[in-house]
Amino acid sequence: MNDNKEEIKTVMPIILLIFFLFLFSNFRAEELTFDVRQHLSTVTRYDASKGGRNSNHTVPPRPDGCVPIHLNLVARHGTRAPTKKRIEELNSLENELKKLLGDDVGIIGLSLHQVPSWLKKWKSPWSEKVNGGELILEGEEELYDLGIRTKKLFPDLLSDDYHPNVYTIKATQIDRASASAVAFGMGLFNGSGSLGSDRHRAFSVVSESRANDTMLRFFECCRRYKKYKKKQKPEVEKLKEPVLHDITKSLTKRYGLNFTQQHISSLWFLCKQEASLLNKTNQACGLFNPSEVALLEWTDDIEVFMLKGYGNPLNYRMGVHLLKDVFESMKNAIKAKQDPGRLYEKARLRFSHAETVIPFTCLLGLFREGEGFYKQIQKKQPLELPPRPPATRNWKVSNVSPFAGNNMLVLYSCPVADSSDEYFVQVLHNEEPIAMPGCDGSYFCPFNIFKDKIVDPSLKHDFKKLCTLNEEQPTQVLESSKLSLFNWFFWLFNDDKQPRKDEL
Repeated sequence: MNDNKEEIKTVMPIILLIFFLFLFSNFRAEELTFDVRQHLSTVTRYDASKGGRNSNHTVPPRPDGCVPIHLNLVARHGTRAPTKKRIEELNSLENELKKLLGDDVGIIGLSLHQVPSWLKKWKSPWSEKVNGGELILEGEEELYDLGIRTKKLFPDLLSDDYHPNVYTIKATQIDRASASAVAFGMGLFNGSGSLGSDRHRAFSVVSESRANDTMLRFFECCRRYKKYKKKQKPEVEKLKEPVLHDITKSLTKRYGLNFTQQHISSLWFLCKQEASLLNKTNQACGLFNPSEVALLEWTDDIEVFMLKGYGNPLNYRMGVHLLKDVFESMKNAIKAKQDPGRLYEKARLRFSHAETVIPFTCLLGLFREGEGFYKQIQKKQPLELPPRPPATRNWKVSNVSPFAGNNMLVLYSCPVADSSDEYFVQVLHNEEPIAMPGCDGSYFCPFNIFKDKIVDPSLKHDFKKLCTLNEEQPTQVLESSKLSLFNWFFWLFNDDKQPRKDEL
């Protein structure tokens, strides 16, 4: 008996050592595989988002004999430079860091050598820029490559010679969106023209006036939403405050600098810009450990959830004109398919912003939390906030709407041998098939069910009524065909007087 006790005393420390070594090795493995570029919310690059997705679902094959007859695309612009407002914030951060390093080093007994060397001499790479928000080279490549891959995904559907009535391309009147449309079109029609050695061809990109674009810029045309957003922002900041408070304390202790929550917020923004635009992860991003990055990402995600996603039904219901346009294009394709030989629209391609793509994604019912969510949406109830890390969540904006994020809705014509359904809809999110909760989790939704369960419940809402403030009478939405020229002149001569929006 005593011998057994002695053996246990000898073995236990070894077992404990092995256990702790196992935990440490797992922790180190997680740290080594952690890539901050996959956790930047709306600032995530498209390729980083694709690399960070874990799909455990087996997608059923396309039903036999089904062929695509129409494609709808709703895409966000590619990676862009920081906006003018954000450039000013980074310039202010540069001055704030100089003050910290000059006056406050060592406030808790730490020496200057514990402050990261880059922080001592950091200057904003964007300090000389006068304007901002433009599509950068990497953003052009994202959309150009997406155009090439889209052609490869649907070679038969997209094989016709270009005609503006066959390939409709629309973009908002924001430069980075229209530039993204051009880059995509250059990829899609690559080699099909006669311009230059690469055989490019010219194509048309159509834009509505900014003041009247209720299809792609509904978030700017909806007065009720703008009032809600302004009122809700302080509430969002309250939700984020505990995380910023805790991380501020941690970094203050870690580096001996008297950080404020505003410093931490700006440093996190700098981290996102450096990682996304400059592919640099060892400076501002290096200030934060993986668990802190996860929490900061979550604060960004809940802000998007509250102001652009499921946090308020108005956020996505105001996209009713966009959903209607998608559905009408499908109906027109079905009608044209029944008239063999007729030239008809094969693809309707739209380029916009996160404020467009995220609400549209919600209208399709994607990336929800929990079960039975669709009934909640129909009952005008906001969904619960995405759970805080380390809990897992579906609502990760780095997946929902990275730069160049997109939804493709593919309409298929199928044989009718043993089914009453002839047409089916498939949704590809960022080029990957995704199940539609509104269609009982199906990857291929019969067109009539898509209409009844997903489209019709949203189309019962009227944009004018949704967006009219309570104290106003409903106002008529101006017809673009009548007043687009007037609006163009209005924006041309008043552009400098318009408030600058920090659009995504």
